[in-house]
Amino acid sequence: MIWILLVCSFLLSLFIAFLFILNKKNLNIWIVSYIKQLFRKEEKAEGPVHLMFCFVDHFEPQWNSPKSIDIERVRVDRWLNDYPLVAGKHKDADGNYPQHTFFYPIEEYRKEHLDKIQSLCEMGYGEIEVHLHHHDDTPENLRQTIEGFKSVLVEDHNSLSFDPDGNVGFAFIHGNWALDNSHPEGMHCGINDELKILNELGCYVDMTLPSAPGPTQTSTINSIYMAHDDLEKPKSHDKGDIVKVGKELDGDLMIVQGPLSLDWKNRKKKILPTIENSDIRDSFPPSEDRVDLWVDQKIHVKGRPEWVFIKIHTHGTQDDSIDTLLGEPVDKMFSYLEAKYNDGESYVLHYVNAREVYNIIKAARDGKSGNPNDYRDYWYKMRAGSK
Repeated sequence: MIWILLVCSFLLSLFIAFLFILNKKNLNIWIVSYIKQLFRKEEKAEGPVHLMFCFVDHFEPQWNSPKSIDIERVRVDRWLNDYPLVAGKHKDADGNYPQHTFFYPIEEYRKEHLDKIQSLCEMGYGEIEVHLHHHDDTPENLRQTIEGFKSVLVEDHNSLSFDPDGNVGFAFIHGNWALDNSHPEGMHCGINDELKILNELGCYVDMTLPSAPGPTQTSTINSIYMAHDDLEKPKSHDKGDIVKVGKELDGDLMIVQGPLSLDWKNRKKKILPTIENSDIRDSFPPSEDRVDLWVDQKIHVKGRPEWVFIKIHTHGTQDDSIDTLLGEPVDKMFSYLEAKYNDGESYVLHYVNAREVYNIIKAARDGKSGNPNDYRDYWYKMRAGSK
């Protein structure tokens, strides 16, 4: 009798702990989708699986500093000097270095910083895209802000890309994760029709998600989809139409999510799983188990399961994380990717930037197959001399 009471007490404690975490970590937003994913029927890939590995950076030189130009310079110079030492040792199946997409905050613009980052990009280490923190904004101001920054990036830094008609395009990450006014308290945005406005300004893909364990996380996880903007309501990207081979890209904005799951190998107090949200930082460094978990999410265009997309993210100028990002942990991550996921038979590894991710997704949608390396410049291209 006593042992039955003990077991019941233990199970009750587990249930209470689970409910606590469910609420504290906002698991209630996406746990149903996660459970459904566990039981979904997977598409079978034929031939080797091509892994598109994309590293996006909320690159904020002014992070937690009193806008000290000296502190900012130290942070940016670390990237300028040390990233080639790490990434220069690694190449994918196509001979490309690991690609780092620097999503630079509009409100932190300093020409000298972007000049340095652009020099890294010209050496073949990545590209620059658009990042924005804003609060209680208006549609008119958002349009002016992004249009102005686009002009600066194109004219002063030879950045951003162009579609076949010569229109400037860009990838986007929303500061504080609050895309389309998605914070439940209405903070860090203020614009319910943000998806539509971004589309009209030339944004071809958003790479904000995942934002778990934050409250702006969507119920849709591990997906590539087209979001439809409800102009009167926030968080219109909570759901959308999954991008499929042969299906028109109908919607206001493509959402490309990074891996999100529960990590049962890394359990809190050896009982409850932690949240794997594809974030890289000093307190959450990359590991072989994490890489495997990213691959296991199998994020792909429906109908093209042999092309898998892994988008991880970081905040590259946070002082505590710089040694992780520019040192041994990330170096070993690249080595593991190249050793396990680039044998040419089971896996082929491609280091890609945000623009190339979109181009390869669009190529898949258009029915293209084979080697995705052929489609890095499928739609949006950089100007000659920008790399």
